[in-house]
Amino acid sequence: MQDFDESYVGPLDGVRVLDLSRLVAGNMVSLQLADYGADVIKVEPVGEGDPLRHWVTDDIPVNWKVYARNKKSISLNLRDDQAKEILLRLVDDADVMIENYRPGTLEKMGLGPDILMARNEKLILVRVSGFGQTGPYKNRPGFGTLIEAMSGFAYRNGFADREPVLPPLAMADMIAGLYGAMATLIAIREIESKGGSGQVIDLSLLEPMHSILGAEAAWHKVTGNVRDRVGSGSNTSAPRNVYATKDGKWLAMSGSMQSMAERIFRTIGRADMVTDPKFKTNADRVKNRKEVDEIVGDWIGARSLDDCMEVFERENVTVAPV
Repeated sequence: MQDFDESYVGPLDGVRVLDLSRLVAGNMVSLQLADYGADVIKVEPVGEGDPLRHWVTDDIPVNWKVYARNKKSISLNLRDDQAKEILLRLVDDADVMIENYRPGTLEKMGLGPDILMARNEKLILVRVSGFGQTGPYKNRPGFGTLIEAMSGFAYRNGFADREPVLPPLAMADMIAGLYGAMATLIAIREIESKGGSGQVIDLSLLEPMHSILGAEAAWHKVTGNVRDRVGSGSNTSAPRNVYATKDGKWLAMSGSMQSMAERIFRTIGRADMVTDPKFKTNADRVKNRKEVDEIVGDWIGARSLDDCMEVFERENVTVAPV
């Protein structure tokens, strides 16, 4: 463990960020930058501040403490002309500004990209919204829950005989925040290395969420089909699942490589499965996934978690306790 060094200067030291966003996505963008040394100034509404301050657990604003770390806060009423002028003076010296108002709101406030970049031609403006600044959905409210549903994630998550499952956390917002931080760094690099001018980053929650689904859209385009929900299993490899142990605990396993699948079978005393036509290749195992899971699950279910881990770790099998 590294000791805390208050004199340490991060690689983004000297980068100034104004964060006008609320809730998770914009805060996730600025958090990544703040963690690596950027000077992040949170601009919050007067009175209640960022709504994250009110997401409390046992009266503790845990979410705020996480997402606000390494940041400074000020409060401004941006409906007031004097407050707007204060913000514009901050924009003069900023490298990045983040906002997540509904598209068009910043312009109505007299703080659109044209105004901001007239003050600072190298400003990077990150605009976070549910569906982007253009297009037929731009005026829809864009909370992460809606995005997790419309992206296809919820449909793919859960079990085939049950309802689609939304994630129990702000997944769409956090993923968009990571994409946004990467886009911001690319824009900073463009300006520093090539002398480029400021840029507007149109960061929707939908596109990053759709992106992490990987080849799902391509698979649908090629086949015309949509894959079924498979719980903790996989449509692309087997064995891959969570399995109950004898002592009521759970173990996660992934045999996504041919060599690992064969190692698993030998470890559980089923070397015959390596050459069995039903399990010989990954495609065979996926086709017979339920039988694979029953065989592996029976072996794991007859042992405690500690006993399973001892055997699998000794044999270098890719498993982990849940």
